[in-house]
Amino acid sequence: MKPPLNKGDRERRGVVYVRNIKAGILERSRAGYRFSYLHEYLTRPDTEPLSLTFPLRRESFESEKMFPYFLGLIPEGWLLDLTMRTLKIDPENVFELLLCCCKDCVGTTSIYPEGEEVK
Repeated sequence: MKPPLNKGDRERRGVVYVRNIKAGILERSRAGYRFSYLHEYLTRPDTEPLSLTFPLRRESFESEKMFPYFLGLIPEGWLLDLTMRTLKIDPENVFELLLCCCKDCVGTTSIYPEGEEVK
C-alpha cells in the first residue's frame, strides 16, 4: 500500500455517514490515517458505532495504514479494475478510491470528500 502522503501531496478528508447521518471525519496525513467521531454524532440518542472495531468514543482512532473496516468498502475484482481505469486512480491510493467509490455503499456507511457532503 502506498504511504499516506508523499512530498507535494495534500492532506485529504472524507466525511463519514452512518445511515445518512454525519458521523465522523476520516483524514489522511503524513502520519497516516485518523478517524474521529463528530461530537454532534456522539451526543445523539440514536447513535450507533460504525463497527465493533470503532466503538463510540471521543478520542480519535489512528493508524499508519488504512483501517481494515474502510478497506472493506472499496469495490473488488472487475468493478475495481473498471473504476481505476475510468477514474485514473492509482490502485495503491486507497484513500482516493474511498472518496470516489464509497458515496453509495452497500450497508450503513458512506464516505464523501469534504465539501461534497450530503445536504
